[in-house]
Amino acid sequence: MSRSPATSASASDSNAEPAPPLSRTLRRIGALALPYFRSEEKWRARAMLASIVALNLGAVYMLVLNNQWFARFYDALQEKNQMVFWREIGVFCGIAAAYIAIAILKFYLTQLLQMRWRAWMTRSYLERWMRDHAFYRLELARYADGDAKPDNPDQRIQEDMQIFTDSTLTLSMGLLNAVVTLASFIGILWSLSGTANFTLAGHEVTIAGSMVWIALIYCAAGTVLTHLIGRPLIGLNFRQQRYEADFRHHLIRVREYSEAIALDRGERVEHAQLDLRFGAVLRNYLKLVRAQKNLVAFTTAFGQASVIFAFIVQAPRFFAGTIQLGQLMQVNSAFGRVQDALSWFVDNYDRVAVWRATADRLTGFEAAMRAHAGRAPALAALAAGDADGPRASGLDVSLPDGTALLRDVALAVHPGDRIVLQGPSGSGKSTLLRTLAGIWPHAAGSVALPADAMFIPQRPYVPDGLLRDALAYPRPAADYTDAQLRQALDDALLPALRTRLDDSDAWSRRLSGGEQQRLAMARVLLRRPRWLFADEATSALDAAAEDTLYRRLDANARSTEGAIVSIAHRASVGAFHDQRWTLVPSTDGTPDAPDGPGTPGMTGTPDVPRYRLEPSRAPT
Repeated sequence: MSRSPATSASASDSNAEPAPPLSRTLRRIGALALPYFRSEEKWRARAMLASIVALNLGAVYMLVLNNQWFARFYDALQEKNQMVFWREIGVFCGIAAAYIAIAILKFYLTQLLQMRWRAWMTRSYLERWMRDHAFYRLELARYADGDAKPDNPDQRIQEDMQIFTDSTLTLSMGLLNAVVTLASFIGILWSLSGTANFTLAGHEVTIAGSMVWIALIYCAAGTVLTHLIGRPLIGLNFRQQRYEADFRHHLIRVREYSEAIALDRGERVEHAQLDLRFGAVLRNYLKLVRAQKNLVAFTTAFGQASVIFAFIVQAPRFFAGTIQLGQLMQVNSAFGRVQDALSWFVDNYDRVAVWRATADRLTGFEAAMRAHAGRAPALAALAAGDADGPRASGLDVSLPDGTALLRDVALAVHPGDRIVLQGPSGSGKSTLLRTLAGIWPHAAGSVALPADAMFIPQRPYVPDGLLRDALAYPRPAADYTDAQLRQALDDALLPALRTRLDDSDAWSRRLSGGEQQRLAMARVLLRRPRWLFADEATSALDAAAEDTLYRRLDANARSTEGAIVSIAHRASVGAFHDQRWTLVPSTDGTPDAPDGPGTPGMTGTPDVPRYRLEPSRAPT
């Protein structure tokens, strides 16, 4: 039977390799599927799978009974035997009722198993994706390599796992059903076929079970032709979802940066970019439709021909009086079952193509996470007591392409320090803070960071939902009283929000950039960390608000006997600090390419750093 184009299938990368051999694909699928059936849910999962298998066997048995019923029913019609006719109607109702009950229960158990399997698999992948900053580092690696692997991990987790679990169950149970049906009906067809007698090159040839051999030849030819016609679908399905995901990603970015785009009058540029990405979707989809059209044309013709094929072959025996109408119908039914079983690959080729593409995408994602987990960190994270303060030694920091940014850096932050970190744009100030936080993967050396340390990025993350949850993030809002939450909002110059703690909204879009930075400051005043690292944390604030908030941060640091390290370009921020660390171009640098990253005029190699960290001194 034909199917509609499977354009919702997951795909791999736009420059995907040709489809791997079937044996490798099956190993990949096994590696993805088996962990669930060996997990803590294994007994429930295996029991449900065994029940589904048993129900499939029961469904095939009902088909065998139905085939036997054909002979009795149509013989009764031919003989005009009314009593047998009505009796067989009753038998058919019983067979049909049992078959319907089996189908309903099989559907329910299959969907339940698929749901539980997907839930387990999704939680497993989410746990590994979120562990040790893998989500952040994989994104860095994606762009560092100039490649899109693994592209769109959100789509792989949300959509590909649903497709994989559903397709694995559906296709595997369908294949099992085909094998059992073939085993059940091939003997029936053999016994009903009679013998085929003909003369070949002057010799009398007799073939027993002729319909079986005809079915085998018919379906083998159909399978080969289906594979030849449908082979392009695998690569096209690889690419389709990539283009769909890229288009969807750009739409999301337009929503996220709608205000900036509107202020820049960038609608025409973004429209052109969306048209470009959607054009790739349409062009590949058109190729997919054309390939699907050829496959649908063949499989439809193949299926329609099989409807009358057995009648044509057996008609001479029927008209010669060798068999009755009941046996003719039974032969046709058995041939149809055997042909359906042997044509499983023909009927499911497009879905198998989608399944293989999905498995390849998940395998790539799995391999990337496994490689990340198995990569020994070059940066030694040391435990540090609060009294010791953050410190680093022998610190080497590089760009993702291996270019040295800093080499052999040693630094320490002590209680009472107020340090401003300055340097040209692109000199690695934020990267140095990321390294101290332990999330920058392209670093070596040792870093000690007390547990009571907090980092504020220039653009803080503000989750959607209740305001109290966004304010307390990442801690539970229940850790604080309403009075504490409201006081933090007041202290961060957000008094208008103090009555909206239980309002649910998309706060990242509702609040301005300055309000989001003030909300981040409210988190600091709420948590009262001893060691604070602020990366351009007041860049969107006016001078008066910046002055007020830094005074409150300073008061908090004094009360905790802590320290503040700030990245800032504004001279006004320096007034709140008594030390300055400066990243200055290395004297060993060589001229940089005009479009190279970092400060023009300076570059680095794996051995020669771009910048050095000057000894601290009082800011001027």
